[in-house]
Amino acid sequence: MRVCAAAASPAGDEQEYAIMNVAVVPASSAPVREPIRVMLVDDAAVVRRLVASWVGAQPDMQLVAALAGGRDALEQLEQLDPDVVILDIAMPNIDGLAVLPRLLQKKRNLIVLMVSTLTRRNAEISLRALVLGAADYVAKPEGSGELASSELFRSELFEKIRALAARRNSMSSASRHRPLAHTRYGTKIAESPPRTWRAVQPGSPRVLLIGSSTGGPQALNTVLGAIGPVIDKAPVLIAQHMPPTFTTVLAEHLARTSGRPAAEAKDGEPIRAGRIYIAPGGFHLRVGRRKGDPVIVLDDGPRINSCRPAVDALFSSAAAVWGPWSLGLVLTGMGSDGSAGAAQLVGAGGRVFVQDEASSVVWGMPGCIAQAGLASAVLPLSQIAPRVVRLFAGGGA
Repeated sequence: MRVCAAAASPAGDEQEYAIMNVAVVPASSAPVREPIRVMLVDDAAVVRRLVASWVGAQPDMQLVAALAGGRDALEQLEQLDPDVVILDIAMPNIDGLAVLPRLLQKKRNLIVLMVSTLTRRNAEISLRALVLGAADYVAKPEGSGELASSELFRSELFEKIRALAARRNSMSSASRHRPLAHTRYGTKIAESPPRTWRAVQPGSPRVLLIGSSTGGPQALNTVLGAIGPVIDKAPVLIAQHMPPTFTTVLAEHLARTSGRPAAEAKDGEPIRAGRIYIAPGGFHLRVGRRKGDPVIVLDDGPRINSCRPAVDALFSSAAAVWGPWSLGLVLTGMGSDGSAGAAQLVGAGGRVFVQDEASSVVWGMPGCIAQAGLASAVLPLSQIAPRVVRLFAGGGA
């Protein structure tokens, strides 16, 4: 579901178990949506008990198993037929990264959410898992006490499960009516043709602003790997919904992909062409002026749209600094972050392109902007970079 607006514990700690919910037929004759079938794979018994109890309390979810290792998951996948697997990274015998492609090979439309603590090693592994086909990741607090009290972890976990499951269901329905395209991970919905929406003003932009969330790291690599000429002549500022440490690793990945300097932004540093600035996890990235020149402004103020960094913070501040010389790009992601900032960019004379629904992992953020009529173009991921390069070269939109 996209909103545009701004189980009982097992008897023993080490016991492996499956919980099968009994369907209750309501008095209403309205059709009943099948619950989302969730498999949990984590070698820590306390984590299994805790997360299992959370899943069991969700009316729209059904915990089919809580397992201690990847081998058990592989052996029971076909029998239990989960929609979503919550997969820990560090496990004995077969770790999460090793078991991931084997799970996806057994069930191609399986949704896998990686969970890991905020270490550099786990951040690197999580980003590699996305390349291998994981749908997303959730940062897990250290220690059982922090995990039990972390409302942010719990809400993020269930928000992603619901959004990704809804996306899979909608795309499965659409696949009956659209041609298919093949990817390295199987079959997906063919990208829709580009559509132009809001009229684009003449003139080349002087800055590229990018917002992304779920599916963003993969999309960012695709776009930044193909817009070298743009980066050479204009700064690129990115707000990706991502925790600390993860953004450090993301910056390193993007530097390798683009062949240009990329790093977490530093408060007060001047903004120059030829560089990629990534909002650090836990901080909003805004733009200000010092002696007339644009500079980075970081703050750890309240979350915006439940996010920090938030795309709205970047876009709205950039609108005040660059105005009509701004190009905003909103890639795949859940929620509506970026919509308010896009309205300010457009109001200042700037332009906004968004990724289309067919090529997005979740069409929340870009969809809200498109539906609000703020997008100058709604583009398949494969066509975003060529369009951006052409626009910065003065070739029009």
